[in-house]
Amino acid sequence: MSSTATATVITSFSTTPALNRTSTTTFSANFTSRSFPATQLSSSNNHLFFKLLQTSKRSPISRRFNRFSPVMEWQDCTVKREVDVPVSVAYACYSDREAIPEWMPFISTVKILPDKPDLSRWSLKYTAFGQNLEFSWLSRNMQPTPNQKIHWRSLEGLPNRGAVRFFPKGPSSCLVELTVSYEVPQLLAPVASALKPFLEGLLQRGLEQFASFAKSYK
Repeated sequence: MSSTATATVITSFSTTPALNRTSTTTFSANFTSRSFPATQLSSSNNHLFFKLLQTSKRSPISRRFNRFSPVMEWQDCTVKREVDVPVSVAYACYSDREAIPEWMPFISTVKILPDKPDLSRWSLKYTAFGQNLEFSWLSRNMQPTPNQKIHWRSLEGLPNRGAVRFFPKGPSSCLVELTVSYEVPQLLAPVASALKPFLEGLLQRGLEQFASFAKSYK
C-alpha cells in the first residue's frame, strides 16, 4: 500500500519603505497557497535548498527599493555684471544684507540677528510656475575677504549657499560675480529643468538693479 502526503507553502511579504519625508508608500504582495507532493530531499539537495532560502532573505527587498530613496538635486547659478562704482563701494553695498530686498526681486526680508551679526533670517516670496512660492532660511556669513569676496551658507530652512566676488576694473568700476547654489525644493521638482534658467534671469535682473542701487549708496 502506498500513500501520498501533501505539503502547503504560503508565502507573503509586506514592506513599507519611506520614500520621502512627508509620505509613505506601501508595497505588498500576497501569493495563494499551493499543494504539491512531498519529496524526500537528499542531504545535498537539502543543503542547497536552505542555502537558496537564506540568499533569498538577504537579496530582494532592501536592495530592490534602495533605488527609490530620494536624492535631492542641487543646482548652481552664476551671473555677473559690471558696476560703475569703485570696488570698495560695491563691496560695502552688498555687505548691507538688510538692504538686499530693495534690489533683489525675489527676496522679501532679511533680518540680522542682534546678538549674532554673522547670522541672518531670509524670506523669499515670488509667484512662478503657477504657484505662490514662499521659503525661508537661516544663513551664516562666512569670514569675508574685504573688497574681494562675501560668502554664506544656510543652517536651516531652504538649503543654499553662495558667494559674491568683486573684481576691480579701474578706479571707478568693478565686476560683480554672484554664484548661488541651492537644493531644488520638492514642490518644484517637476519643473527642475526650467528652474535654473528662470533663477539665473532673476539673479541677473537683481544685479542690474544692484548696479543702479550702488550708485546712490552711502
